[in-house]
Amino acid sequence: MRYSVQFFVLLLFVSTTLLRAQDNRTNFQIELPSEPNWNTVQEGSRIEFRLKTTGGKSDSVKYVIMQGLVEGMVFDSTGHFGWVPSYEMADRTNTQKSVQIIFEARNKQNETATRSIELKVVHVNRPPRVEELKPFYVQNRTQNIYRIDANALKDDDGDPLVVIPVAETMPEGAKLTSAGELTWHPSLTQFNNLKTSPVFIDFLVEDQPGKARAKGRLKIEATQMDLPPSIIQVPKGEYFKSKENATVNLKFFLSDPNGDDDISAFDFVTDNPDVPASTLVRNTPNQYEFIWTPNYDFVKDPHDSLSFTITFFVIDKEQNRDEQKIRFNIVNAINEAEKDRQLYDLYRAALVDAWNLVTQLSEKEQELKRSYLKAKKGKKNRSMVNAGLGATTGLSPAVIKAPQTKSIVSAIGGTTIVTIGALEAAEVIGKPLRDLLDRYNYVLEKKIEIQSKGDVFAREYALKASRRQGDFAKKRDEFKAALSIKGLVTLDLDAGWENKKEATDKAIGRAFKDFTPLEVTNRARQQ
Repeated sequence: MRYSVQFFVLLLFVSTTLLRAQDNRTNFQIELPSEPNWNTVQEGSRIEFRLKTTGGKSDSVKYVIMQGLVEGMVFDSTGHFGWVPSYEMADRTNTQKSVQIIFEARNKQNETATRSIELKVVHVNRPPRVEELKPFYVQNRTQNIYRIDANALKDDDGDPLVVIPVAETMPEGAKLTSAGELTWHPSLTQFNNLKTSPVFIDFLVEDQPGKARAKGRLKIEATQMDLPPSIIQVPKGEYFKSKENATVNLKFFLSDPNGDDDISAFDFVTDNPDVPASTLVRNTPNQYEFIWTPNYDFVKDPHDSLSFTITFFVIDKEQNRDEQKIRFNIVNAINEAEKDRQLYDLYRAALVDAWNLVTQLSEKEQELKRSYLKAKKGKKNRSMVNAGLGATTGLSPAVIKAPQTKSIVSAIGGTTIVTIGALEAAEVIGKPLRDLLDRYNYVLEKKIEIQSKGDVFAREYALKASRRQGDFAKKRDEFKAALSIKGLVTLDLDAGWENKKEATDKAIGRAFKDFTPLEVTNRARQQ
């Protein structure tokens, strides 16, 4: 009995062992590589691994991909996997992409096992590329602009690109923007050098945000085309309005893409023959000025203005031409200088008349003063015949004795003889002394009146601005009326009197201290 139990236990142990071995044989599954990051690969790099299985009733196993096969993947029945992911798998915004694949393994016992894996594809930034660029043909004395062809700048990742200039190769004055726009205004020396030897500019193209770079080169040459010259006008405009006696000044700068020495001539034509050719002044071979001041007779009365056209043109040696048409309108203007001179002449003429009259009255004053003094002496040594009656028979001297005086007078023979021994100081031969005094006072009064009004007139209208006022003509007429003296017969003034002194500005200034002469230099400049 004891042996049968031992046998039974042994049999049970063997059976359990066999069952366990059979269970292990039937646990058929796929094993994956154990290396770290075995499922991570960069774009453009290769990933390889081999699948293995464990368990199963047979060692002969075939592998297939059930799902997730991507173009380019290589997987054979032995479990060998190989793949180079393209650069389009990920991008700069999505730097990692996952690819899921389901593998299946099958053995001859028709046992199957499946396994899902995830491959991680990491984005790789590729540097940009610069393809061949067209040459940059520049013109002389012109702001030349060249834009680098965007189609020539390549980035396989589609990243944004910026252009970075290489300063060592940039010519003086040239500028290259990050957008690839090159501007250059070469000087005459630079352009002449460029005609004999082209210039090469290096630049870098950098993608963003990866900062990968590629180098490019641009060739710069002087243009070989026979281009026409051009005119730059300062100030710009096709229509100008001005007045007579106002200066019109335009500046013209000439340039030729083939070199300034290619310019042959610069001139103008106009439909108005009164514009002289001398108005166009040459400063340098490529810089001219149009300087013209139309006089006050340019616009003929009664017209208010006059319009005409001037066409400025430049011609190069190959007879290429450029022109600039300008329309001018000249407005009729008042000759302020001439008007001021005329007003001044009226102002001065009025003061000259006053000065002449004051001078004449001064002379009359002296004359009456001498007559008055002479009359006062007459009571001691003068007498006159007061009356005569009857026939006059003779004339003889007679001596009359008086207590205080002794006089010799003429005696007239005839019926009646009248003698005067003493003459009162009240009379002079034929003229009363009282009348002399009245005329003297009247002359003096008129002289002072005219002197005073002349001083006021000279002071009030000494400046040009005051003479331009509307009341000047009225005040001048009033002043001239004040010079008309009543009682010329009483004053015994000579109508044909002429002043012996010259009416110079200095003489008038001495008479009327506020008189201001018009300077000859200012008058000449204004005319």
